[in-house]
Amino acid sequence: TRPLAELQFQSIEEDGKQRTFLVSACHDKMPMLRDATSGDWIGTFAGHKGAVWCCRLDPMAYLAGTASGDFSARVWDGITGECLFTFPHKHIVKTLDFSPNSRYLATGGREGLLRIYDLTQQNDQNNNNGVIFCAIPQVVQGDVTITKCVWWKDEIVIAAGSDGAIRYWRVLGHASPALVHELKVDAEVRDMEFSASTGILTVAAGNKVSFFDMKSNNDGYGIFLKSFPMPIHFREVRRVLCCVVC
Repeated sequence: TRPLAELQFQSIEEDGKQRTFLVSACHDKMPMLRDATSGDWIGTFAGHKGAVWCCRLDPMAYLAGTASGDFSARVWDGITGECLFTFPHKHIVKTLDFSPNSRYLATGGREGLLRIYDLTQQNDQNNNNGVIFCAIPQVVQGDVTITKCVWWKDEIVIAAGSDGAIRYWRVLGHASPALVHELKVDAEVRDMEFSASTGILTVAAGNKVSFFDMKSNNDGYGIFLKSFPMPIHFREVRRVLCCVVC
């Protein structure tokens, strides 16, 4: 068996009833979609040639995004499984997330660039390589891997890095992207999840899991609540985050 890199639960309304899906990213290159209630397999997004580090559904579960060690990110039709877009990168892609309106996709990884793609645009070559909207380096000097990115508000993406910094980037609505806020933890961020229902940002770094209240004042960017030491390797922390956030 290969390590499981990420899980995401996504609930939608279908025919007046709530249905929850589960997507999984795995190092076997085969991200899967399942019914989260029954566990029944629905489909596999086949095509990556390297380990898949991240798999996410858009808010309506019509689209799926995958980030891979084959230096690419892909967007798939969540119903048919067809690959709609391929986004070439120059190094391993570790994370991605959809905007709330599903128009944009944010990606990050070993390059240290937060890339934003416009999924409504097609490139001039008329192939499925998507159009990049902007690319934002995380630091002026040095190397920083973007380990996780979360699309927080309509115009703001939160990018967590190997330097322990959690950066808030305003990527839409202005002439150019801008860093509007920064949090700091004491180790490389290995995982990060935001719960829209509770307003809590959960961050796994070093041997701690920390919680930030994103609904409280502090210029609107959240305040630190609590951190807990975790006597486990961070490859196991995903199970904790799923229980807390979902």
